[in-house]
Amino acid sequence: MRLIEPLGLCHGPAAAESLAAGLALPLPGGAAFSLAKLIDRPGHEDRVLPATDIPPDWRGVLGRLQTAPPPWAGLSADRGAVMGILNVTPDSFSDGGRHADAQAAVAAGQAMAAAGADLIDIGGESTRPGSVPVAPAAEQARILPVIRALAGGPPISVDTRNASTMAAALGAGAAIINDVSALAHDPRAAGIVAEAGCPVVLMHMRGTPQTMHRHAGYDDVAVTVTEDLAGRVAAAERAGIDPARIAIDPGFGFAKDGADNLALLRRLSLLRNLGSCILVGVSRKRFLGDAVGEGKPSRRLPAALAAAVLALERGGAILRVHDVGATVQALRLWRAVQSGRR
Repeated sequence: MRLIEPLGLCHGPAAAESLAAGLALPLPGGAAFSLAKLIDRPGHEDRVLPATDIPPDWRGVLGRLQTAPPPWAGLSADRGAVMGILNVTPDSFSDGGRHADAQAAVAAGQAMAAAGADLIDIGGESTRPGSVPVAPAAEQARILPVIRALAGGPPISVDTRNASTMAAALGAGAAIINDVSALAHDPRAAGIVAEAGCPVVLMHMRGTPQTMHRHAGYDDVAVTVTEDLAGRVAAAERAGIDPARIAIDPGFGFAKDGADNLALLRRLSLLRNLGSCILVGVSRKRFLGDAVGEGKPSRRLPAALAAAVLALERGGAILRVHDVGATVQALRLWRAVQSGRR
């Protein structure tokens, strides 16, 4: 698969000046890049050259890179959006048990909406490393009352791998499917999404929550994740899912070690080659704690905000987070700096 990795990224006025000087090429969202890495696997050496010197036989790849993803779930891909995480579980890695009661979960969802969440992602099964699978009936008993109570506010995404839960959640008022297996876990899942015509998030993971730690370690994590997700997008399209309804998630922390996660965040812009809206979920994750020396997930907010801004600058369009209010503030500041306007 041929890929172009945009390097020398700049934004806002700097991007406009670089473009006016003929030193860079534009990217969706007001960004520009002055250098490009041409990746042509297998059997070819990567090349770095000025972006304006990309050869004519790479123009098709360049056109794909420069095409803005269509609006996803009613959100512009270049605006930046916040998805609040609402785990109705006893065992999620950061907030397990806090919202296991439906009443507490509804109150938390309402607080996220008031804090500025564009979307709320509700899950009833933890997929942290080593987590135990939950039967769909138990998963649905946890989430459906919460979905019904919050329907009518920000659009609701349901975080599930199970087709029967997808169907039940959509019937209860959810609008989006977020599947950590990229519709690979349940053979009926792609058909449910295609028939509903709803937006879907395809996340990168290898193995299962019980086995994914064995699959960490890549020759080139950013290229491999991009290629793997390209395969899952193609499978979704073959199942009848409109490509405009597909968002992709590189799956930070899923079948990736600390070095993999840092490299993937640094090179997130490579995913722009797929032409889909990019969702990023790094909130409170272990690799952030390892990088900054903080063992408690609840005390990783500063690192999570820094990672969120890094993701925005590299093409991330939706930030999936625990701390909605703080992330909304960070996103607003990032927008103001890039635009020069409040």
